[in-house]
Amino acid sequence: MDSSVNLWPLLGVAVVVAGFLLRANPVLVAVAACGVTGAAAAMPFVALLESLGNAFVKTRNLPLILLLPVAAIGLLERYGLRNRAQAVIAGVKSATAGRLLIVYLLARESTAAMGLTSLGGHPNMVRPLVAPMAEAAAETQYGALPECLRHRIRAMSAATDNVGLFFGEDIFVAFGAIVLMHTILQAEGIEVNPLHIALWGIPTAISAFIIHAWNLRRLDAQLRRELGARKDAAATVEQGAA
Repeated sequence: MDSSVNLWPLLGVAVVVAGFLLRANPVLVAVAACGVTGAAAAMPFVALLESLGNAFVKTRNLPLILLLPVAAIGLLERYGLRNRAQAVIAGVKSATAGRLLIVYLLARESTAAMGLTSLGGHPNMVRPLVAPMAEAAAETQYGALPECLRHRIRAMSAATDNVGLFFGEDIFVAFGAIVLMHTILQAEGIEVNPLHIALWGIPTAISAFIIHAWNLRRLDAQLRRELGARKDAAATVEQGAA
């Protein structure tokens, strides 16, 4: 390694890691990391404050952009969005939790591959719509759900969104990771078309879809095994009492 390269500014990364491990305030962690990095890079104090100020001015609208959709979804959920979603899926007799989540996985991965990464997400899609619909599908088949299985369905709903987004966006040619790989390879003298990098993400995305769809089928099997037996036992008791 070139001895002229100063690695001390990387201490800022250690500050970020330590701050999150200690569950400190994220804003304080970010400011502390900037201060440590600037000091390690021998930046003048005035220049460091100027950089922090410029970064704040450029991103001051970001919290508003992030919080407004969450507030809108919260209002919709308060006024019946969740209940309406459950009622709709309860009317589809062939729907199961696993089948519903497989359909969402396909939609999430397909839209992410086209760069539409904001069409899903935990706060604006999974919590108010996907998870309640999956729960309703299971309740339509088996009745009331134990809390452990209800939380498992919710966890699988969140995991489905994660898998669809993570592997779908790797196919989008303008995705940041693809641009980064292309830039690094180009700097090393390796000429690669970004489109070719994106196309090589397709086999991985297909494999991820198949594997997670299989996991969702196993979720249906688990529900059928645990809740189906309980339902059959309850029916037997009712017949005996009659």
